[in-house]
Amino acid sequence: MKLGLIVNPIAGMGGRVGLKGTDGAEVLQQAISLGAVPEANSKARRALKELLPLQPKLQICTYPGAMGEDVAKELGFQTEVVGAVGTQTGPEDTMAAAEKMLAEQVDLLCFAGGDGTARNVAAVVKTALPVIGIPAGVKIHSGVFASHPQAAGVLALKYLSGEELELVDGEVMDIDEEAFRAGVVTTRLYGVMRVPSAPEFVQMTKSGGSQVPEQEVLLGIAERIAEEMKENPETFYIIGSGSTLSPIMEVLGLPNSLLGIDVVRNQELIAQDANERKILELIQGQPAKIIVTVIGSQGYVFGRGNQQISAEVIRQVGRENILIAATRSKIETLQGRPLLVDTGDPEVNSWFSGYVRVITSFASEMAVRIKGFA
Repeated sequence: MKLGLIVNPIAGMGGRVGLKGTDGAEVLQQAISLGAVPEANSKARRALKELLPLQPKLQICTYPGAMGEDVAKELGFQTEVVGAVGTQTGPEDTMAAAEKMLAEQVDLLCFAGGDGTARNVAAVVKTALPVIGIPAGVKIHSGVFASHPQAAGVLALKYLSGEELELVDGEVMDIDEEAFRAGVVTTRLYGVMRVPSAPEFVQMTKSGGSQVPEQEVLLGIAERIAEEMKENPETFYIIGSGSTLSPIMEVLGLPNSLLGIDVVRNQELIAQDANERKILELIQGQPAKIIVTVIGSQGYVFGRGNQQISAEVIRQVGRENILIAATRSKIETLQGRPLLVDTGDPEVNSWFSGYVRVITSFASEMAVRIKGFA
């Protein structure tokens, strides 16, 4: 058996430093200057560990160095390295790697990255190969990604072991990062790729944007949280991204970054569109709470679109000081699936298991199952 592996080593680097992506060399350099570190290989490693039972009979065909070779060899897989790459990778390297995978006729292609990586792979592969995306980017809207890195590995194991899994079309979606940084979400369909069908392992395409928000319910949630803020003037409130939470800032009469992380204390805006470093500086030794919402249809609370609220930020704040807010209709889009947490830190993830209370209106809450990945 031959598995194709492509790792976009810069995927996800913009998340914690608040850049909402790393498309473009200038943005990448800005992320590095802000202290961003590569994360994609650690997520690829989590996926590949699930394939260790196939190690004696599995060959991994991959690109040099950080684009796959390093992690495959580290785990002891028989590795075939193809192609060449420069000191700094870009979209052209991902596309060249995908062309090599086609030529090598791999049985399955796994790639680690975000929506931009999926676009690059899809431009070459289209529907010629079955693929599984290992989520490692800031933006994960596409329906070609597993729900988390380990799920990508388990799904690949099932497929390569001969389990009968239907191949279905997974949508490749992406947004305009420049507009995204300005607070505008413009999502576009770039194509489809064939993905092994297993709903419990593959995420749904993110819902939102086109849906009409339940304004009255959202306003009620905002007023409830604003009242709590008034009762705790010394507490820092770290407010996550998303349209569900933006009414909080409107109620307080404060500007809102919508797709970034804002910090409020005593009803005043302390930091707008803050990155991880800024948040940690503000809350050190201070009382703080985190307010987050749920990504519709996917269920993520931490780990998608709000990487600035990192595992270290959660450690500082404490599990008991996290408020989750979402309308009942958004919870219903999960169809009984749990809320998800993937901070990249197994210990912090383990804090989230069982049930959590979700604020669903001004006067109501509901208990919802939650799962943090090991």
